[in-house]
Amino acid sequence: MWRVKEFYEPEDFKNETSKAGNIENKEQNEAHNTESLSPSGSLPTVGKSDVDNIGVCASGGRGSFPITSWAEDDRPREKLTRIGAENLSNAELLAILIGSGNTNESAVDLMKRILKDCDNNLGTLGRKSISELSQYNGIGEAKAISILAACELGKRREHEDKLERLDLSTPDSIYAHLLPKIRDLDVEEAYVVLMNNNYKHIKTVRLSHGGITETAVDVRLIIKEAVLCNATVVAIAHNHPSGNIQPSGYDDQITQQVKRACDAMRLHFLDHIIVTDGAYFSYRESGKL
Repeated sequence: MWRVKEFYEPEDFKNETSKAGNIENKEQNEAHNTESLSPSGSLPTVGKSDVDNIGVCASGGRGSFPITSWAEDDRPREKLTRIGAENLSNAELLAILIGSGNTNESAVDLMKRILKDCDNNLGTLGRKSISELSQYNGIGEAKAISILAACELGKRREHEDKLERLDLSTPDSIYAHLLPKIRDLDVEEAYVVLMNNNYKHIKTVRLSHGGITETAVDVRLIIKEAVLCNATVVAIAHNHPSGNIQPSGYDDQITQQVKRACDAMRLHFLDHIIVTDGAYFSYRESGKL
């Protein structure tokens, strides 16, 4: 005899049926939502302000990009290496000091904002306190100290430059400048004295340390030193330990070589001074230059 079995739906079949129903309901809901977007059934338009807002949210503005993502020619450190510190703005130089900005501003943009609050005056920036600078987002105590230290160094350099800019326009002044260096030497030494257009002292460099009666001078080194410090006026000097202020034939030869080299480089060769303890000889005063 045949027995009729009761029919039971397997669990997998029930699950698949349920999924199919859910998908159908979802498609119906999406179709309804699409029709309600606009009278024509199309997507709503997006205005320019909405696009701008999206852009701002995505990028945070130009300043949010770190300096390392900038083109290499625009990065402050690389610019300084390539074209020199004098060609960077104050903001770029200060950005090198602080190293980084904040989440919305690069180091350069942050320093531009701080300088703007100081009327773009470094003196005003240098009078800020650590606590005042620390109020800016991205400036902590360490960065504030670095900024103020740099401003203080600038002030001290300016003060020292004023003290060191001696007027060396005359043989007397050059002699007085060099005498303490070489008056007690028992061998000859040669020096180059470098000046600016106004005969203000820039730098004095010892060229050689020689024997009792002579010392070698490399004319190329004189020109190199002048070019490196942007000098426009050159004077050379050496001592005679014997006390005899009269120039030798070799002294005359060196003087003419230096004169020709300076003329070629458009430098003004001011004088050649022979120094002894108590007297000097000037090529220019004697008419030999």
